[in-house]
Amino acid sequence: MRITTYLKRASAVSLACLLLACASSTKPGAVGVTRQQFLMVPATTVEKMALVSYAQQNQKARQEGKLITSGAEYERLDQIAKRLRQQVDIFREDTRSWQWQLTLIDAPTINATCAPGGKITFYTGIIRKLALTDDEIAVVMGHEIAHALREHGRERISQAYAQNIITGVALAATDNSQNQIALANQFAHYLYTLPNSRQNESEADAVGLELAARAGYNPSAAVNLWKKMAAESGDKSPPQFLSTHPAHETRIDDINALLPKVMPLYQTAPKPEPLNTMNEANGQTQPAQPAQTVPAKRKKT
Repeated sequence: MRITTYLKRASAVSLACLLLACASSTKPGAVGVTRQQFLMVPATTVEKMALVSYAQQNQKARQEGKLITSGAEYERLDQIAKRLRQQVDIFREDTRSWQWQLTLIDAPTINATCAPGGKITFYTGIIRKLALTDDEIAVVMGHEIAHALREHGRERISQAYAQNIITGVALAATDNSQNQIALANQFAHYLYTLPNSRQNESEADAVGLELAARAGYNPSAAVNLWKKMAAESGDKSPPQFLSTHPAHETRIDDINALLPKVMPLYQTAPKPEPLNTMNEANGQTQPAQPAQTVPAKRKKT
């Protein structure tokens, strides 16, 4: 009798937790993304672990002399990121408190990410190899920010936790640095390594297009972007971006179907100004300086 009562109570508690964990992380916006999500693991836990992983990534890039912190490429990305960030409260007002950061890594990798909490990473490979325009960069960045807004990484981690694939989530609340690093590595696998579902990709496409359009970047550039991605794949191994953001046969058709919803937003949005710096002494415009990496630290001998 006692065992039966205990099991009933445990089942009721579990069901209550599952019901409370179902919610939509964003407002629908013009594109109308309203899917309810399973978000069992606290957002603060995921953001904390993402920050550990992000710091490790930046430290490694700095040690290798690949971290770009100034120059034309960085300033270009920074301008686009700032304009996109000004639009995110259309979907989530709480993102105003996010500690947004931008990282540019000098590496041939064709990839970009946005970790929970607004930690954006771009590799020079995706910009240079695909010869991305500002509009195309905005589409990629908007897509990545959309994954963070929709908390797709947190959703995958919650699903894994519910299936007992990830254990020890409570360790995230401890001050033990080894525990945090170990857990951050587990979380990074679900945040950055596993491919997104087709549903998640479609949501990120939709939200990302709206962010780009509202920021003054042409969302129709998404069509050419995905054609470039397909051409880069060819008979070779797909770019890393496609390994975690799998394309599907109707993607371009789906994007074209979304354009009537977002093009009016683009047409009425203020457009970005050219990235030039003014010489106050003579009123002449000067181009932004070339990209500069942080020198690698020399190892002590």
